[in-house]
Amino acid sequence: MTFRAMVRYAVVLAAAIAFIEAAAAQTVVVLSSHGVRAPVERLMAQCTRAAGRQVSVTYGTSSSIRQRMTGGETVDAVLATTEVVDALAKGSQLDSSSRTPLGRAGIGLGIRAGVPRPKIGTAAEIKVTLLNAKSVAYAADGASRPHIERMFERLGIVNEMSAKALLEQGSTRAAERVVGGDAEILLTLVSEILPVAGLELLGPVPAEFQSYISFAGALAARASSRDAARAFIDCVAAPAAAPTFAELGIER
Repeated sequence: MTFRAMVRYAVVLAAAIAFIEAAAAQTVVVLSSHGVRAPVERLMAQCTRAAGRQVSVTYGTSSSIRQRMTGGETVDAVLATTEVVDALAKGSQLDSSSRTPLGRAGIGLGIRAGVPRPKIGTAAEIKVTLLNAKSVAYAADGASRPHIERMFERLGIVNEMSAKALLEQGSTRAAERVVGGDAEILLTLVSEILPVAGLELLGPVPAEFQSYISFAGALAARASSRDAARAFIDCVAAPAAAPTFAELGIER
């Protein structure tokens, strides 16, 4: 390669890098909980237009989002459980003044599509159903886990459920165990059951065992695309988006 060609190559390479960096700077980077994944994906096109920029959303459990943020990851916005959002705001990773409620989801049971539907409407019925199941799956790091295991305690079936529980990292993997036939029942948020192909919502847990997990959005304290990220959160949280959230298991 001649000297002139090397110079030309270096100029082209520098221009390409500058273009990539500029494009990245124009992208709104969001971390989102699996709990609100379905409505966010459904609203993605219109909320991207509202933001006026490309939006990149990475999904995970709220606990993993907390770890990433406290580890110094640079993002523009977070959609997670209110517990995690509040903790990150207290730790100065999120802007507390930007906190925006998104809704709440209850805990339900999912089964593989087409299989018989056992009864779960009362404490006695759900106890029999859980004891009869050969295996149940739920997320080891999910926000619903403490409430699920508290229900086991109240039903007096902790030992039996411990022997048959398949704990997975995140509700997505737990759902895959049920769809694939490795587990008979999925225990997680209703909003993490309804969108999954191959799953059916058996129903919510009985009212006496029900707990709701609330979600909120907030800007990162060091957001580089602050206005666009604010517009994205406002779109997701808008009253017009409420029917989409309700259809997918999240009430406001």
